[in-house]
Amino acid sequence: MTNTALRNGLFSPDQASRLTGGRLLIKGNRDIRQVVIDSRQVEEGCLFVALPGTRVDGHEFIPQAFKRGAAAVVASRRQWEKRQEDLQSGLQNRPGISVILVEDTLSALQEMSKGYLRQFPHLLRIGVTGSNGKTTTKEILGSIMALDSPTVISQGNLNSEIGLPLACFQVREHHRISVFELGVNHPGEMDVLADICRPDVAVITNIGTAHIGLFGSREVIAREKKKIFRYFDGTQKAFVFEAEDFYSLFHEGLKGVIVPFGPESTRGFEGSEDLGLDGTIIHWEGLRIRFPFFGAHNVRNALVSISVSAELGISKSKIKEGLESVRPLFGRSQIIRGGTVTVIQDCYNANPDSFRQVFSFVSALRWQGRKIAVLGAMKELGTQSREAHREIGREALDAGFQSLFLFGEEMEDTFQSIKERDFNGTVNWTTDFERLRKELLPYLREGDLVVIKGSRAVELERLLPEMIEV
Repeated sequence: MTNTALRNGLFSPDQASRLTGGRLLIKGNRDIRQVVIDSRQVEEGCLFVALPGTRVDGHEFIPQAFKRGAAAVVASRRQWEKRQEDLQSGLQNRPGISVILVEDTLSALQEMSKGYLRQFPHLLRIGVTGSNGKTTTKEILGSIMALDSPTVISQGNLNSEIGLPLACFQVREHHRISVFELGVNHPGEMDVLADICRPDVAVITNIGTAHIGLFGSREVIAREKKKIFRYFDGTQKAFVFEAEDFYSLFHEGLKGVIVPFGPESTRGFEGSEDLGLDGTIIHWEGLRIRFPFFGAHNVRNALVSISVSAELGISKSKIKEGLESVRPLFGRSQIIRGGTVTVIQDCYNANPDSFRQVFSFVSALRWQGRKIAVLGAMKELGTQSREAHREIGREALDAGFQSLFLFGEEMEDTFQSIKERDFNGTVNWTTDFERLRKELLPYLREGDLVVIKGSRAVELERLLPEMIEV
């Protein structure tokens, strides 16, 4: 791939065909400037990859992609032949469009991203994984790195076998550093992600219980996460929490160096001050850093970011500025002050560990008004789901909430565990979102602190627009 091709777009139809390993059925003359998997995001110059899904098949939306100005389409050979008449008619009066046929469109997307990323040998690749904190750590690292060199950061939650390939296409010739998030929710996924990213620097934030139902144990999760080191050849560095239960496992057979991080290991760390909802003061190398994230768990995310940045030679002033300027993404450690109540919105991810982190913070938080929790079900916990949800109920009471509103089928176990305790506050459980809304909103009053915590699947953020107007 030449620099000229890069300036004109991501790649040409011929290059896309070679990268996917597919056959160029129809060769158009438009350069490809962006890769998308959602036909609603198609614009002029896009390559639309038609992925099969559990509810809909992307091949059904190829005609819409044509209409919206797609430069090219990657489709399954079998699906194209099955729908050939309709798809061929959609090409009429749309000259210049390319069609690439492959056996498997997801594999084609992954191969295309891997080949594309290999065109940037000068790019320092940082990969972040872990059960909790990986998105926040990725954002902190990106905030720091961008102050030192042209940096590309994977957007939002593009961290899966579909998301990571899309993130790779954000890289351009001028970038010198990339910060990618690698998330796994089933065995074997890290094999794919590590092969695409091949990080020079790999971070494992922690090993917890997220998706444990699909793995079976924390050790299996740890072994899957460890595959992020799979393509190390001895020149790369891994960053692991100093007190990680599986620290020795990560050392086994590693080609490269493990750098521990944490309160005892991050060089220059001199302690922190909890500012409650206003964040944390981090003392490091004689600097007083106003870090806008709350809680001990986010201090840990800051420490690994400091350790990585210092190891890469980033100046102290840029590390400080990056830590102070980073902001929470939607649904992650967000503090929302509006109307009469204050909201902690942490509802993009939920597992027993992330619940405990929020509960620990709220328990120690001095607050004049009531502390209210709106808790949504946790998913993908398998056989451990029932006991995990029961434990969440016990820990919620210990955290000092006066009122609990529980939502989701799995939360019945949480409800039962609370009813078994001596609790004088309000506790409601429902699987009906409208009922939750009607019970919660009239209950709120001025000065309340409301914690919204649950899996992304239950979409508790739907409550927010009305809550901040209360």
